Amino acid sequence: MPLVSVIVPVYKVKYVVKNCIESILNQTFTDFELILVDDGSPDNSGRICDEYAQKDHRVIVIHKENGGVSSARNVGIDKAKGKYICFVDSDDYVSKDYLKTLIEIKEKYNKPGDVYLGLVHRLDRPVGGVMVFAKTSKAASRLSEQVRIKEFKKTYLVIVNGKFDKNKGILEDYLLKNEKNNMSKVVKEGTKNSKLASLDYEVLKYNEEINLSVLKINLHTGRHHQIRVQLSSRNHSIYGDQKYGGRGHGKQIALWAYKLTIKHPITKEEMEFKCLPKYEGSWKILEDINLQ
Repeated sequence: MPLVSVIVPVYKVKYVVKNCIESILNQTFTDFELILVDDGSPDNSGRICDEYAQKDHRVIVIHKENGGVSSARNVGIDKAKGKYICFVDSDDYVSKDYLKTLIEIKEKYNKPGDVYLGLVHRLDRPVGGVMVFAKTSKAASRLSEQVRIKEFKKTYLVIVNGKFDKNKGILEDYLLKNEKNNMSKVVKEGTKNSKLASLDYEVLKYNEEINLSVLKINLHTGRHHQIRVQLSSRNHSIYGDQKYGGRGHGKQIALWAYKLTIKHPITKEEMEFKCLPKYEGSWKILEDINLQ
């Protein structure tokens, strides 16, 4: 019997469900079963689930008539064999240590009752850096409110192509997401479904020999692929970003969430968390920059 049953209700998510499934199958903790409940989805979502079941014995697929998320979760619970159960939304994805962290909270710290681990914010899958999780639903709600009112501050390091004309600046664009290819692009203000994206940047270093710049970026908004799109639209694609035309084919994208500043959900004390990349590979360029 698996220790954990992961239940994912699936409905009309054919463009994103693969990201969800693969993030679960690539967990560092492996003693789990993945139950995909196709809630009568009219698109190809159910077929995609079946394809994963054929490739991985941990995947179980249930097809049912549409009844809503709660109904799908209950069907998954009836099928589950794990000691613990957790739910993941099919349009979401989880970090590779998600299940490992859940088990540590439950067993290492002897947490009574149900385990809650809330993802407050996201990083694009190839991006590294610091993330904050909430251990209670109340904390998750209060931290999410900080995100909404822009008290949740995120700072990134990025290595980009070329030299900037100005060492500091603000970039503002309207972005439109294409669900089919999971990419965004800059469009004219007023374009249907577009959203305002804003960030400020500071050039920390320019290496003329390799024609790369190191930037520190503060996000003012949290749009899909925002940093990648805004920079590439100005011919400053991120090094290693294959999706948006960056140099460094086959390299890991040089985008790193290195600092988060939040207010403690209970005490309101300001808290700052940092995580720097190892100074190797592309990131060796940081060696003579003081980021402390």
